[in-house]
Parts: sequence; C-alpha cells; structure tokens
Amino acid sequence: MEIKYLFTIGCIILIAMVSIIIAKSKEDQKPTDPITSFYDIDAHSIFGEKISMESYKGKKILVVNVASRCGLTNQYIELEKLYKQYSDKIVVLGFPSNDFLKQEPESNKEIASFCSTNYSVTFPLFEKIRVKGRKKHAIYKWLSDSKQNGWNTNGPSWNFTKYLIDENGKLIRRFSPRLTPMSSEIVDLIK
Repeated sequence: MEIKYLFTIGCIILIAMVSIIIAKSKEDQKPTDPITSFYDIDAHSIFGEKISMESYKGKKILVVNVASRCGLTNQYIELEKLYKQYSDKIVVLGFPSNDFLKQEPESNKEIASFCSTNYSVTFPLFEKIRVKGRKKHAIYKWLSDSKQNGWNTNGPSWNFTKYLIDENGKLIRRFSPRLTPMSSEIVDLIK
C-alpha cells in the first residue's frame, strides 16, 4: 500500500512540474510588448503618394473614415475648422470608404475634387480603403485590434467614426460618428 501511495504522490508531483514547465514555455513565447506602433503603418495619399504615419509624430492625430454621400458629410466643415484652428497641435486624416451603404462610390480623383470644391478641405486625404471586414486597411486593423493599439476592439460603426491618437502614437479615444469634430469632448483633448 505504501508503494501505491508513493507512486500516486510521485505522479501528482510529476504532472504538476510538467504543467509548470508548459505554462512557463507558453509565457516565454508571448511578445514582451504586444502593442504595435501606429508610426510603423503606411498609407497612400488620395493622389497615390506613400506616406508613413511617422511623418505625423509629435502631433495628435484624428483619424476619420469619410464619405461624400452620407448624412454626416457636412462634418467636413468642422473637420477642416478643427484642422486649421489647431494645426499646431493636431492633424486630421481622412480615409474615404465605401463600406457603409456604398456612400463613397467615387474614384479618388472625384473624391479629392468633391472635398476641395464643396468643403475647401486642406487636411490630408487618403486613397479610398476598406475600414471593416477581412480586407480592411492596416490603419483600421490597428485601430480595432487591442493587441496592436493597447485597448480598443471597436471598428467604425458608420462613416465619420473618429479615433484620436496622441503625440506619441497612442490611441486615446474613439468617438461616435454623430459626435461633431468641434465638440468639447474632442477639442478639450487637443488643447
């Protein structure tokens, strides 16, 4: 009976040790810093020029998925106002997308013309991209993946969803599409 008892105790100790070794090896495989830098991402301007997000380092960044046939399209007015009024502290980046009810069907050239002619947009616009689904652009993968941005898992819920990134490339807030760009919730974080 003593041998059975000692054998059972030995098996339990062996199983515990193997479990600890397996858990430790899995722990060692985790990256030391799971947060990917926003500044490592590139995008193409609406005119096709490759732009590194690192070029905006040192300023806050407001990333917005935009569309020209949306009920919220008039937000271009406040996005431009925010960009001009706080240009020393923030850059607004517009990413046209046709993902929500196909409200941005135009070509990049037509989008650029529409924004310039109708809203005098001077803030950076980028090529039309996907902001949801399997083919979403790397910027929107970063914005909606907590392993990359540190906390947020929510992608855009509609056109004009806004994401605020601080001067060091850290995502600090996600704003509803209906929240206007010049709202105190956004402006107070810029000042």
